[in-house]
Amino acid sequence: MATGRVFDIRHFSLQDGPGIRTTVFFKGCPMRCAGCYVPESQASIREMMVRSDLCMDCAACLAGCKPQALTWNGEKIVFNRAKCNRCGACISLCDTGARKMVGRELSAAEILAEIEKDAESGGSVTFSGGEPLQQADFLHELLSMCKARGIHTAVDTCGYASWEVFDRIRPQVDLFLYDLKLMDDARHKDYTGVSNRRVLDNLQKLSEREPTIIVRLLIIPGVNDDQHNIHQTARYIATLPHRPRVDLLAYHRTGIEKYEQLGRAIPLADLQPPSESHLEEIAQTLRSFGLTVFISGLDAVAR
Repeated sequence: MATGRVFDIRHFSLQDGPGIRTTVFFKGCPMRCAGCYVPESQASIREMMVRSDLCMDCAACLAGCKPQALTWNGEKIVFNRAKCNRCGACISLCDTGARKMVGRELSAAEILAEIEKDAESGGSVTFSGGEPLQQADFLHELLSMCKARGIHTAVDTCGYASWEVFDRIRPQVDLFLYDLKLMDDARHKDYTGVSNRRVLDNLQKLSEREPTIIVRLLIIPGVNDDQHNIHQTARYIATLPHRPRVDLLAYHRTGIEKYEQLGRAIPLADLQPPSESHLEEIAQTLRSFGLTVFISGLDAVAR
């Protein structure tokens, strides 16, 4: 049985598809979006997260660090990530919970058992990330097991995978949550690190075969909320077969502290979330192209 790497399993989720769901977060993503608020999802390897606000510099962790990634400089603990072998020995020695490892290897059976814990609330599941299609074999096995048990399945994807992967999994998927970032390819590369051509090509092919797609737009002020990009996005979606519904999501700052915990610089550090009125303006623009639009959290629906 295949195993895969995940960084979280969230029960009773209301934001990742219809109804009450279990969301399984896969670790690893081909994009490096500057506005990502789940930075622990990006790297496929296990990673150490350190909360400096919880560390008391008691130095108890030093005894467990064989590669000497942790040292004492006379005033505080210093963590050299380049030396860390991610063994996790220091975690058990930390009484304050300042250190934790994100990313664990689980079998499909172990994840299915987690999903089935929510059977009384419907037992639906969303596979998110990161990018679940990066672990295609594992995802396919999980989807097949869920479908055999009558569990409603959704896949949240950035679209950056081969069409062969999409075509292989789509018979087992009840709903695709398909993220679009930017329509201009050069801007898309600047923001995510990759071209959007594969993303758009895959969505076109998928929409020709599957009517159950929701396009999700994460609105990031100063990045993708300008009228030119919104109009380009609306025109593109309006030409797709079955004309998928659009969900607007607002950028938020929840993940800012996670960058520090991972030892990374914070991109877009001063960026603030969009206002409700700005989201409504964008929704109205999209609706003017004949699209059905929901605003996540506001329950605004097209009329």
